[in-house]
Amino acid sequence: MAFKAILFLVATFLLISTKVSSNEEESFLEAAILKPPVKAPVLAPAPAPAGVSYPKFSSHVNIKECPGLCKIRCSLHSRPRHCCRVCETCCGRCKCVPPGTYGNKEMCGKCYTDMKTHGDKPKCP
Repeated sequence: MAFKAILFLVATFLLISTKVSSNEEESFLEAAILKPPVKAPVLAPAPAPAGVSYPKFSSHVNIKECPGLCKIRCSLHSRPRHCCRVCETCCGRCKCVPPGTYGNKEMCGKCYTDMKTHGDKPKCP
């Protein structure tokens, strides 16, 4: 008889705790559904560092110009030497370096934007 009472108490406890947690989940889901989606702000390209002037953009550059253009492109990168090495590879293949220190890749065309690493990540900075 005592076993049945204990079993009844355990079953009642599980039923109540399940009901409470499902009510919390429903209220959470309702709150998430009723809120409008938050739009991410559009970020502008990074401003030019003080004292640096960028050359006029050209979609076709001479390979000899690549190191200088890549040095400007990678000037604000956290790993500038690595960035310059990769940028020079991309410049040599695509004959283009995007203007600015970040973004604007689409200005160099599909060659620059579609080049991938072995890990299938974008290669060109």
